[in-house]
Amino acid sequence: MSEHTRAGRHRHAARYSPVAELSSIARTAGETGVRVSAVLAASGGLVATFALPAQASASPTTGTTHAVGPQAPTSLRALSARPAVVAPKAAAPAATPEVGLAGVKAVARPKPKPAAVRDRTPQAVSRSTQRVPVADVKQSSSEIVNIARTLLGIAYSYGGTSPSTGFDCSGFTQYVFGKAGISLPRTAADQQAAATPVSDPKPGDLVFFGSPAWHVGIYTGNGMMIDSPKPGQSTSERAVFSGVSGYGRF
Repeated sequence: MSEHTRAGRHRHAARYSPVAELSSIARTAGETGVRVSAVLAASGGLVATFALPAQASASPTTGTTHAVGPQAPTSLRALSARPAVVAPKAAAPAATPEVGLAGVKAVARPKPKPAAVRDRTPQAVSRSTQRVPVADVKQSSSEIVNIARTLLGIAYSYGGTSPSTGFDCSGFTQYVFGKAGISLPRTAADQQAAATPVSDPKPGDLVFFGSPAWHVGIYTGNGMMIDSPKPGQSTSERAVFSGVSGYGRF
């Protein structure tokens, strides 16, 4: 009698699935209060990161103890060793265009014009005829002196006989006396010869230098006189200087 051995039905061994095993561990950890942190990849269903305490936990379904940590199965350690999925960095803000003025051109400020410089040459003084206003003339008992003081500041001019051309010494005395109605000769020597000599001069008398006279002025009192001195100077009232040869009166 031959024996026939009938093969019994056996349950095929299930194919090992890391995801199923991890899910089982996660359920167990949730029931026992163990903190579980797992991030599953969105594509492919692979586990990116999985962290459990380094301790053993029992599976309620199989009753087997799963070690988590260095004692975990090789497949679990391989999964946990895979790189974690990192969220993309926030995009940098778009560059904002600079705002400014267009079409504006800087223009240099114009330099100020130089101040006008007055010409103080004798010719310019002669042209300007810088007479002293009559109201500002220091009054004297002599009409001659008062007229002479209105002609201060006129430049010397050799041969000059008027404010417009300038004066020399005898041209000045002749002009002043002429304004008072008294006619005088043209030169200083001729005026000296025509005048009446005096030893006690009074304002309005002539003062002569040299004999025959080479210079003449109008005495104003207190040792002062008005004259037209020399080239480069103007009619002025100043002290009588040395070299006086006498005084004359008209």
